[in-house]
Amino acid sequence: MKPRRSIITLISLLVLVFAQVPFISGQGAPLSGFDDYVNNAIRDWEVPGVAIAIVKDDKVILAKGYGVKRFGDPAPVDERTVFALGSSSKAFTAASIAILVDEGKLKWDDPVTKFLPGFQTSDPYVTRELTIRDLLSHRAGLERGEMLWYASEYDRDELIRRSRFLKSSASLRGSFVYQNVMYLAAGEVANKAAGKSWDDLITERIFGPLGMTASSTSIKGFKTTDNTASPHANSGDKIEPIAWRDVDNIGPAGSINSNAVDMVQWVRLQLGQGSFEGKKIFSPAVAREMHMSQMVMRPDGGSALMYPEAHFLNYGLGWFLSDYKGRKLVEHGGSIDGMRAQVALVPEEKLGIVILTNMNGSILPVPLMYRIIDAYLGAPQKDWAGDFLKRIKAAAEQGKEAEKRAEASRVKDTRPTLAIENYAGTFENDLYGKVIVTNSGGKLNLRFGPAFVSDLEHWHYDTFRANFQNAVIPTGSMTFALNGQGKVDTLTLNLPGMSDYPFRRAAGAAPTGAAAGSAAADLQKFVGQWALADPPLEVTTDVVGGELKLNIPGQPAFTLVFESENKFAIKGAPAGFFTLFNVAAGKIISLTLIQDTVSYTLPLKQ
Repeated sequence: MKPRRSIITLISLLVLVFAQVPFISGQGAPLSGFDDYVNNAIRDWEVPGVAIAIVKDDKVILAKGYGVKRFGDPAPVDERTVFALGSSSKAFTAASIAILVDEGKLKWDDPVTKFLPGFQTSDPYVTRELTIRDLLSHRAGLERGEMLWYASEYDRDELIRRSRFLKSSASLRGSFVYQNVMYLAAGEVANKAAGKSWDDLITERIFGPLGMTASSTSIKGFKTTDNTASPHANSGDKIEPIAWRDVDNIGPAGSINSNAVDMVQWVRLQLGQGSFEGKKIFSPAVAREMHMSQMVMRPDGGSALMYPEAHFLNYGLGWFLSDYKGRKLVEHGGSIDGMRAQVALVPEEKLGIVILTNMNGSILPVPLMYRIIDAYLGAPQKDWAGDFLKRIKAAAEQGKEAEKRAEASRVKDTRPTLAIENYAGTFENDLYGKVIVTNSGGKLNLRFGPAFVSDLEHWHYDTFRANFQNAVIPTGSMTFALNGQGKVDTLTLNLPGMSDYPFRRAAGAAPTGAAAGSAAADLQKFVGQWALADPPLEVTTDVVGGELKLNIPGQPAFTLVFESENKFAIKGAPAGFFTLFNVAAGKIISLTLIQDTVSYTLPLKQ
């Protein structure tokens, strides 16, 4: 990391006394010199601000801010500055399920479909066998599919519906595969079991009893307060503030926002095995379950950096579990655009730690966590921040070498197969939706959802490079494929996890045949209500956004795609699913739903 101009005004504040618990000064033993260590670390790591809270023996040892909330503004971070928790939110979702387990409203090993009957995966066996415990311990085996939810326009229901198109990267319970959408599904299970939204459940059953008044489950929850940290990212040559990322659609996996003061209470609850100031929020039995190993992980690869002294690494329910110097370490990090959090427990030492930062991609909270744990274990002091920074810089150099190798693999002096205008169009797949490629004056542009916007630079042959406008999104690429007629048929968007899901070109604006369904006026003749007496069934068809939609009670709206004459395929359904409009005397009189050899004909409802 190249040195840059100083970006931080370091300001240390006295910590407020917490009315609800005894307070101990943070600068005596064992934290002697800790303020200077943090100030030096945020300077070296180029992190604008940090908030840290420490609990020992149910006493708040430290709750303090360091640095600034926003680069270029001297306003300091304090113990009440709000940050995003990212995936540190997952433990809250597990706790909400635990509360419902205590109340007998569900069981850890209940099937997901008991509460979400429409839930599906790409494997019928997994759909049938998947349990709530599986959702909470990342052992569903489904690949991550992060681009499904990240900065997308899909709400929670649509994310869960589309998850049926995710491929399996491991067998059920066969391997740890981190999966945010499955945590969303866990939150929706809690919604159904409790009869209230995940957001209300967290607010009423956790935030309220703990007095976490500054905490929220939504970006909408703190827009009225001015004590929030600004997210930051390295835009290439400087560190600058960026916009808060709205992740409400994936809420149970990572949308909680909080501050050091509130998170102290959460840590005390966890160390108290579900009890807080004489109030039982959940039972010791479910507390032990959450902190118990559910899925074995391998402490190698990237994990070796984060857990340098671990002999084992497992996942519980909302928590990573490992060993550190003979103690059990229960912790979970969280990262979202411009923010990084770390929440850790050492139960045997009755020690809890919260570290919140406002710099994209920085893992500074991890070495600070180890520095604090060492202090309370009486271990020799080690410069964890300096050690981690050396390894991060080495990894960054390896990344630069990889970029050089990619550049060297570029085939020089090639041209696209077709004229540029022939690559423009709308491309779709069932999982991720639409990619729109436009031609503006001989220059291609890409739009995928609201955040992935880029000019396309020709790389070689029919591959183009995308340099996204968003500072936190890495450079990607797009490769077009031609069909037997020499026309663009598909494109592959090379972003994390997306290369196995090619986007097929949608039908043109004016396909042949009046019934092609490209124009809303042509589709109007297929609009209607259709009813069957036995078995009782009523469906409707309507034109929405220029597309013909089939509406079946209890199901999301299905898009009907023209095939021939009055026959439409059902988008996203397996082969063999069709809708046929039946005509008599020049008028449509009924609709037939076809599934392989089974069909139902519904007369037009007059």
